[in-house]
Amino acid sequence: MRKERLIVPLVVGLASLWAVAQYAASLLFERELVRMLSDLEARGELVVERVAVERGWLSSSGRVAIAPLLGDDWQLAFTYSARHGVLSTRLDGELHPTLGPEQQRLFGDALPSSAPRWHARYQTLGGTLEGSIGLSPFVIHQQERELDFQGGQVTFGGEYGDWWLRARLKPLRLSDGDTTLEAGPSSLESRYAYTAGAYHFTQHDLLHLDQLTWRQPGLVLDGSELDYRSRMELDDSELRIEGELVLGELVAEEQVLLTGRVEAQLSRLHAEALRTLLSRLREEVMQAHRYTPRELIERLEPEFKALLQDSPRLDISRVDLDSPMLGVSVQGEGVLIFDPRHLDELRVARLDDPEEQAHWRRRLDGDFVWRDVPTVVTLWLGLPLSTQELVVDVIRGKVRVNGRPLPPLRR
Repeated sequence: MRKERLIVPLVVGLASLWAVAQYAASLLFERELVRMLSDLEARGELVVERVAVERGWLSSSGRVAIAPLLGDDWQLAFTYSARHGVLSTRLDGELHPTLGPEQQRLFGDALPSSAPRWHARYQTLGGTLEGSIGLSPFVIHQQERELDFQGGQVTFGGEYGDWWLRARLKPLRLSDGDTTLEAGPSSLESRYAYTAGAYHFTQHDLLHLDQLTWRQPGLVLDGSELDYRSRMELDDSELRIEGELVLGELVAEEQVLLTGRVEAQLSRLHAEALRTLLSRLREEVMQAHRYTPRELIERLEPEFKALLQDSPRLDISRVDLDSPMLGVSVQGEGVLIFDPRHLDELRVARLDDPEEQAHWRRRLDGDFVWRDVPTVVTLWLGLPLSTQELVVDVIRGKVRVNGRPLPPLRR
C-alpha cells in the first residue's frame, strides 16, 4: 500500500516533467526557426515568408518561401515536418524551386521527376542543426540545348550566428549544338558567421572544380584544378570583399595556355550607408507601386552615392599568370582608388550614358606594376627593348604606361 502511494505521485510527476520538457522543446524549436529565418532575411538580399504553419507539442509543420528582393527570376520553397523529442527534433521535407515570373516548377514541370527531399536533426540543448539534401540526376532538353546533371549531395548545419554548407556535385554537361561545356566534379564550401540582425557578418566561400572543358568547332579548352576563394566582411566601418582565383592549368592544343593566380580586395565601402541602402531598398520594393530599375535607382541615388564617401579602393595584391603557349607571363600588383569629392555631380541612374561614364572614370586614380615584362609587350607599346618593368598609372581616368599615353588597343 505504501509503495502504491509512492508510485502514483512518482508516475504523475514524471509524466508532468515529460510534458513540460516536450512543450519546452517545441517552443525552443519554434523560437530558433523564427530567429534563423529572420537572420536570413536580415542580410537584405532576400525575402522570406512562412505560411501554412501548424504548431504542436509532438509535431509541427509549415512551408517557407525564399525569393530575391529584386526580380522574379526564381523562388525556393521548402516544406518541413518536425517531430519533437525532449532532446532533439527530427525534420524532413521537400524542396520546390520555381523559375521565372510564372513560377514554373523545376521538378514536375521542367523536369519529369519528384522534388528532392531533405532531412535534418535539431539538438534542443545545444541549439545545433545538421542536415542533408540528396540531388538526383536529371536531364533537361530545350530545342538543341541539353543540360545533363549527374547528381550530388549537400550537407548543412550550425547554430545561431554560425552556419556552414558543403556541396559535392558530380559532373554536369551543357550542350548547345556543336558547343559543349563540361564541369566537375566540383565542390562548394561556405561558412557564414554574424551578429544579431546581420549588423556584422563574415562569409567565406570556396568553389573547386576538378575539370572544366569547353568544346566548339576549331577550339577545345581543358581546365583543371580551378579554385575560387572569397571572403566578405561587414564591420562597424566598412564592407570588404577579398577574392582569389587559382588556375591549375588551362590547356589548348595540348599546350598550357594559362596557369597561375590572381588576388584582389575591394574595401572602404561605407558600412552604415550599406545598411541604410538595404533598408531603404526593402521599403521601396515592398510597396505596392512597381518602379522600373531606373526609377528605383533614382529614388535611392543618395544612398548609392553614400556608399562611396570613404573613397572605395580596389587592391590587386597579386597577379602571377603564365602562358607557356604564348611565351608571356604577368607578375605584379596595383591599386585603384575612387575620388569621393563632390558626389552630387554624379548620377548613378545615368551610368548607361557614355558621357556620364566619362565623369565616373575621371574619379579614378591608381597604378599597376608589371615586372619582368616580355619583349613582345614592350615592342607593341613602343618602349625600349631593355624595359624590365611597366608602371601603368591611372590619373583622373587617363592611362599612362611608363609616363607615356596608352597606345590605341586596336591598330
